[in-house]
Amino acid sequence: MKAIVKPTPRLGGTINALSSKNYTTRYLLIAALADGTSTVYFPAHSEDSDAMRRCIRDLGAVLEEDDEKMTIRGFGNHPKHVSELNVGNAGAVLRFLMSVAAFCPEVTFINAYPDSLGKRPHDDLIDALKQMGVEVEHREGKLPITIRGGHPRGGKITVSGNVSSQFLSSLLFVAPLLDEDSEITVLHDLKSKIIVGQTLEVIAQAGVKIEASDDLMHYKIPGKQQYTPQNYTVQGDYPGSAAILAAAAVTHSDVTVLHLAEQSKQGERAVVDVLRAMGVDLTHENDAVRIRGNQKLTAGEFDGDHFTDAVLAMVAAAVFAEGTSRFYNVENLRYKECDRITDFVNELRKAGADVEERQSEIIIHGRPQGVTGGVEINAHYDHRVIMALTVVGLRSEQGLIINDAHHVAKSYPHYFEHLLSLGAQIELVEE
Repeated sequence: MKAIVKPTPRLGGTINALSSKNYTTRYLLIAALADGTSTVYFPAHSEDSDAMRRCIRDLGAVLEEDDEKMTIRGFGNHPKHVSELNVGNAGAVLRFLMSVAAFCPEVTFINAYPDSLGKRPHDDLIDALKQMGVEVEHREGKLPITIRGGHPRGGKITVSGNVSSQFLSSLLFVAPLLDEDSEITVLHDLKSKIIVGQTLEVIAQAGVKIEASDDLMHYKIPGKQQYTPQNYTVQGDYPGSAAILAAAAVTHSDVTVLHLAEQSKQGERAVVDVLRAMGVDLTHENDAVRIRGNQKLTAGEFDGDHFTDAVLAMVAAAVFAEGTSRFYNVENLRYKECDRITDFVNELRKAGADVEERQSEIIIHGRPQGVTGGVEINAHYDHRVIMALTVVGLRSEQGLIINDAHHVAKSYPHYFEHLLSLGAQIELVEE
């Protein structure tokens, strides 16, 4: 599907934030790892969360769903033995389930997206699983990956946090279910510590005890624990809402997004502070964010590691700011659905933005007058790229045509629908 994004000077209206993808996938997983029935209220519907639904069902969970909730009867640490799992293009789902698959004799994760997830590395998690007595067959750390386990063991485990925090989260979900106590030490740096905090929050809600050091680099985990069946409510999603808020910030607007918790532990909540720092007229009260945009933004410098999944949306806003902005400490963006630094910067340049890249930085020389646009650009199969480029298209003189825009459904299937309801001029064309 192509998205033909036309210049749109004004946006207005109120929408509900979509449910959090990160919390949905985590709640579905711990419900599957519990012995008994849990209920998840307001689960997200996206390709990623649907991949988790599909895979835990394949592994033996029993799922029932209506308009507002899902009940899940879990399998504990005794998943059904399956030969293959298809996680689609969902990197977090793959990584979380690689550890769960260690309870099975042999499972192969197939390579359904060779040009996206199939290019992403998983060596750090593979190394950790091998320390647990699990045999892993792979191709230079990439899909397809075969896990041969059955009886993973605890003990002292090390895992690198340089590339992704998802490797650590994967181990944290499974280690409490092992017979032995475990100690996990994170080597090197740890990316996206705030997202690890979400993992620990969810695990604690299920009654499982993990002792974490203050810097989140060392963990003591008693073995022989069980996840307790619970009721969970999924909060609104900041990463997806970031693009809506950015679109409001770069146009003349009066836009409100509901159900964005003020006390959320989502790192991407920082977009509220980023936009305020850029001079956007923004209020955040009663879990509602309201933006009254006037197309006037000022540049700033921001540590993107605190809000990884919202960096591209904030970069899109900075394209139109007065001065030079810098988003630093973002190297892990290179290891997502695409290289979100090089690939995104290249597409922004096609649209007329003045941007530079460093190994772990994106630098934007703002153009408050807008960008030219009028070109066809590549989404690189990446939902975050699609959302951010749409923001740029709204402030371009000649609009933008975004190829493969249907991949936005990976996290936010109703993204274009929500923008259209706010007055955006976007035409969706099936290819």
